[in-house]
Amino acid sequence: MNRSAIAVTMGDGAGVGPEVVLAALLDPSIAEACDAVVVGDAERLRQAARIMRLTPRINPVQDVGEAEFDGNTVNVVDLGLLPPDLPWGQVSHVAGDAAYHYVRVACELAMSGQVQAICTAPLNKEALHLAGHLYPGHTELLAELTGVDEVSMMLSTPQMKVIHVTTHVGLIEAVRRIEPGLVERTIRRGHEALVRAGNPAPRIGVAGINPHAGENGLFGDGEEAEKVEPGVEAARAAGIDAHGPLPADTLFFLAARGDYDLVVAMYHDQGHGPVKVLGIEAGVNITVGLPVPRTSVDHGTAFDIAGKGVVDTRSMVEAMRQAIQVAPRPAS
Repeated sequence: MNRSAIAVTMGDGAGVGPEVVLAALLDPSIAEACDAVVVGDAERLRQAARIMRLTPRINPVQDVGEAEFDGNTVNVVDLGLLPPDLPWGQVSHVAGDAAYHYVRVACELAMSGQVQAICTAPLNKEALHLAGHLYPGHTELLAELTGVDEVSMMLSTPQMKVIHVTTHVGLIEAVRRIEPGLVERTIRRGHEALVRAGNPAPRIGVAGINPHAGENGLFGDGEEAEKVEPGVEAARAAGIDAHGPLPADTLFFLAARGDYDLVVAMYHDQGHGPVKVLGIEAGVNITVGLPVPRTSVDHGTAFDIAGKGVVDTRSMVEAMRQAIQVAPRPAS
């Protein structure tokens, strides 16, 4: 049986990325299910292994074809961008620049067909910007590197899935950007992602912008009627089972109990807050709309605990499981 190959980016080398990547790739359920290759720095992975009291074989490779898979070998496309004395837990333009190039190389591997999915460890936006890479986050960076104009961020947990109309912009700017076409395209991307994942008829709940979804104009300036309702109606006209705009507080309750397969959130914190209450260790970030599947942990670089061997690694393991599930099988 051909196994999917997955490029795993190491994230910001000063954060918990090296630790969670090692833990995920050495998890037997992951090692047995895919051919994973880290894009990162071999020496930093060795340092992380010592901190975590792990004894894997760190195997530097030039490309995926050189990788060896035996359950205790961590293959790494070694870019060698980090100094050996890079401090843990500190913002660094060097680490930010390296994190950018890990993603760049992973995208090159994906676009050339060497890997079938990408799984990313967290990067630090401040470090990324200090290095001159001015992206709001992973999502926008991946879109540019793969030549895609528009993608969506989906958060997946065992209890619910949430896709966002807007993400890394201020709240006032988010409301300005929301418009019927963007709402409809976000609903469509979410619907298509769930269909590909095996749900032929997902039920989708779309949140409003204002409290109580505006309550018929009582709150706000008619944003629901102007910006959200036409997008929902267009999606329904295309045969998608979408409902809304609905009051966000009630919608998340209904989704958590199983009434909806997907929630469409209007802005970052509207969607992220309820998901993170369920437990960061269970959350996975999925970028929807890229030419190659991409998953990620739903937590940051955790500089306060980086390099101490105490990070909870379950989210990275779950991100790898999701990548395995959505990655297409390579041709024989």
